[in-house]
Amino acid sequence: MNSRWIDITTAQGETFSGYLSLPPAGKGPGIVLVQEIWGVNEHIRAVADQYALAGYVVLAPDVFWRLEPRVDLNYDEAGTAKAFELYQKVDTAQAAADVASALTTLRGLPEVTGKVATLGFCLGGQLAYRAAAIGQPDVAVAYYGGGINQHLDVADKITQPILFHYAEQDGHIPQSAVAEVKARFAGKPNATFFDYPAVDHGFNCWGRTAVYNQRAAALALGRTLEFLSQHL
Repeated sequence: MNSRWIDITTAQGETFSGYLSLPPAGKGPGIVLVQEIWGVNEHIRAVADQYALAGYVVLAPDVFWRLEPRVDLNYDEAGTAKAFELYQKVDTAQAAADVASALTTLRGLPEVTGKVATLGFCLGGQLAYRAAAIGQPDVAVAYYGGGINQHLDVADKITQPILFHYAEQDGHIPQSAVAEVKARFAGKPNATFFDYPAVDHGFNCWGRTAVYNQRAAALALGRTLEFLSQHL
C-alpha cells in the first residue's frame, strides 16, 4: 500500500499525526477513519488500507495524541487494560474537534478529488457522529458508536447522509440507547440504520476474535461501500 504518517493541524495551530493510505489510482474521495480505543493499530491501519483499495483517500487520525502519541495496542489483556485507561481519560469533545481538524487537512490534500466522509468504530463511531455536526463532512458512518445517545443535542446539526450500524447483542451499548438514537432521527430522511442480530459490539474487528463475525462484517462493509458510493 502507498501509505505514510502525515501531520494534522488543529484550529489552535497544534499538530498531531494521522495514518494516510492512498488508493492505487492515487486520487479519490476522502474518508477520515476514526479508531477504536486501541489506537491507530494494525487493525485500523488495515481497515484504512481496505478502503483505500476501494478507491478512497483515507486518513486515520491519532485521537489519543494529547495523552500518548501513536497508541498502537493489541487486543490482549494488557492492551485492553491500557485502552480502557486511555478511554477514561480522553476529552471526547476535544477529540471530536481533532477529527474535524483531520477533515480540514484531508480536504486540503491534492490527492482528494471529491467529497469527504467520517467513518468510525466504537469510540470512533461517536467521534465520527459528533464531527459530522462540527466539521461538516459530506457523509458520516458510525459503527456501534458508544455514547451517541448522550450527544443527541447536536442531531439537528447533522443534515448530511449518516449511516448507523448497531449490534443487537451489544454488551456495551444497550438497546435502550440505540432506541434513543433512532427516536431522535425518526422521520429524518438523511439517517439510515442497520441492525445486526446475534452479534456483539466490535463485530467488524478481526483482531477481537471473541466478537468478530465475518458475515456481519462483510454485510456491513458492503452496505457502507454502497452508501459511500451513493453520496461521495
